[in-house]
Amino acid sequence: MLQPMMVVDRIDGELAVVVAGSATFTLPVVLLPEGTREGDVLVLSRDDAATAARKDDAAARLERLRKRTPQGPDSIDL
Repeated sequence: MLQPMMVVDRIDGELAVVVAGSATFTLPVVLLPEGTREGDVLVLSRDDAATAARKDDAAARLERLRKRTPQGPDSIDL
């Protein structure tokens, strides 16, 4: 499978202009890999393991909140 490719068109101060196919957008330079320069090709990918870990963390937090929230007649059920 081909990875989505983006090219850094130019860097204007704290912003980078990035081209991906027919789309052009700006990103803060601090979000790019260190040392990124004009003309560099960037590859966007998804991290399934990190996504799963974040979902598990969110579910655990929600469960902790549910355990400490009173469930009386005045409680709010979302």
